[in-house]
Amino acid sequence: MTHLNQMELQNLRHLIGSHETAAKKLETYAQQCQDPEFKSMFQQSAQSARNTKQKLASFLQ
Repeated sequence: MTHLNQMELQNLRHLIGSHETAAKKLETYAQQCQDPEFKSMFQQSAQSARNTKQKLASFLQ
């Protein structure tokens, strides 16, 4: 396990929060979207943001 200093931990937590926020916004856009192609794009982007969030969170364990 890699030991992270306080600044790295703070940055990592910020990135995790930012990816969660992005995922929520993209999900909201997908729900409001009428065009199936755009809806799919927003859903895929939201899932990608959540996957990245999970990868980043694994560094905290």
